[in-house]
This record gives sequence, structure tokens and C-alpha cells, in this order.
Amino acid sequence: MNTLLSYNRVPALFGGFYGRPTVVRYQKPATTTGAVNVKETEAAFELAVAAPGLKKESFTVNVENNTLTIGYKDETKTEGTTDIYTRQEFGFTAFERSFKLPKTVNTDQIQATYTNGILNVTLPKVDIPAPVVKAIEVA
Repeated sequence: MNTLLSYNRVPALFGGFYGRPTVVRYQKPATTTGAVNVKETEAAFELAVAAPGLKKESFTVNVENNTLTIGYKDETKTEGTTDIYTRQEFGFTAFERSFKLPKTVNTDQIQATYTNGILNVTLPKVDIPAPVVKAIEVA
């Protein structure tokens, strides 16, 4: 946690109380970028997205126009009410990553699992036949 010091610049006429520094606590906003490791094996591409402490229900994994998009969106709200006051707090966490897929990925069999703070996405490969080279005899 970072701490910023803010000084009250009230003239000395008001005494030492107003001239003392006041401590203001500042926390960086919670931003998550979803760091990704990509690994290629003979059978598939494997993506590991670092996402500790997130809810698996809030993840989205989509494929559109040969682009894989991994996203997370979660909103939390807290409300407390007493006779005198109402307190409301909310938080919002979101990130999105996109990857252009090679033609060798079978988009119908992509699988995603979330365990121990890691979102694992498996992109199985398909065999693309080598182009047939045919010699044509000139008559």
C-alpha cells in the first residue's frame, strides 16, 4: 500500500494542530491483465492464464472469426443500512485478452478449465493435408 502525505497549508495563526501533516491512504485500483503462458505440443496449443482468486463463473471464452477471446467480468456490491446512515461500496474487476488462431486449430474442440487460480485453455490441432503436387505432362 502506498502512502501519500498531504500537508495542510493553513496559516500559523491557527496554531500547531492545523500545521501537522495528515496521512492520506492511497491504494492502487485493482487491475488484472491476465498474464498468459502459451505452450505448443504436437497435439495442441495450451494457454495458461494467471487469474488467482477469481470466480470461474465470470470467465468467458469465445471464438469468432478465428480469434480466441478470453474475458473476465465481475462486479461486487456491499450495502449496509442502519437507522442513521446507508453505506454502499462496490468493486469492478475485468480484463480481456484476444489471440489470433492459426488455421491448424480445431475450434470445435477447444476446452477450458479453471483450477488453483489458473485458467487452462487447450486448443487441439487438426492435421492439414500437405498440398498435392501433380506433374502435368505437356503434349
